[in-house]
Amino acid sequence: MKITSFEVNGRSTYGVVEGEVVIDLIGLAADLDKEFPSSVQKLIEDGEGALHKVEELLERCREGNDFAEYQYSVDEVNWLAPIPHVKRNIMCVGKNYREHAIEMGSEQDIPKHIMIFTKATNTVTGHKQSIPLHENVTEELDYEGELAVVIGKRGRAISSDEAMDHIFGYTILNDLTARDLQKKHGQFFIGKSLDSSCPIGPYIVTKEEIDDPHQLEIRTSVNGEVRQSSSTELMIFSIPEIISILSKGMTLEPGDIIATGTPAGVGKGFKPPRFLKAGDTVDIAVRGIGILTNRLQ
Repeated sequence: MKITSFEVNGRSTYGVVEGEVVIDLIGLAADLDKEFPSSVQKLIEDGEGALHKVEELLERCREGNDFAEYQYSVDEVNWLAPIPHVKRNIMCVGKNYREHAIEMGSEQDIPKHIMIFTKATNTVTGHKQSIPLHENVTEELDYEGELAVVIGKRGRAISSDEAMDHIFGYTILNDLTARDLQKKHGQFFIGKSLDSSCPIGPYIVTKEEIDDPHQLEIRTSVNGEVRQSSSTELMIFSIPEIISILSKGMTLEPGDIIATGTPAGVGKGFKPPRFLKAGDTVDIAVRGIGILTNRLQ
């Protein structure tokens, strides 16, 4: 199941993407006089029971054409981030691919222990949304294509064996980064937290749709030129390890988003560096999930 939030006809809603169609679950539920979670965040919090309600609505929708008014082409909706208003900062794994750690420094930069930083909540935006270049504060805005994990079940001190049970689904994330701010301030937060610098989407694919999240091709293109081409099997720290380590002393909550790191091929890794400029289009494709597209302005 592919779940996302969007705007259509001047209102915000959420639904399920099937092929080239987006089904408005809120409108459909209201028409059928069904109680239904009011947002994707609430849907995740309500657990498996809420997903069963989604399935029931979809079955009604498929029965005939009575509910065609709640079905929209993917081209006529304004995409939002799947969770437009995240409750907490996006948690991100740094240098989780060996070759990326080397391109950012040397083999000495390959981490022995997991590196975590966060992006502020104001960074979140959606598929096909324009991204400001922030030319007034940075001259070195860079892309980072990543697989992201969405937590579905609350937990602390989660073991690696139990970690996958706490996942709701997977999505794509672009960890846009101001490299000059990162260097100037000697830490990640400021350079990672510019407004709209965390496009997420186009949707969340629920976990049962992905057989193995560690066997997914990931590719980032800028204006059609492939810059990053790798596989999630090359992550240094696996998804169960990431969840287990993060949750040792911190409770993970439904709707938490964890970016699992970016492979080699970022703009800073080229000689000379190839940072983003106005008019550039960035496409991030992850097999089994889709393509996240944004244009810089």
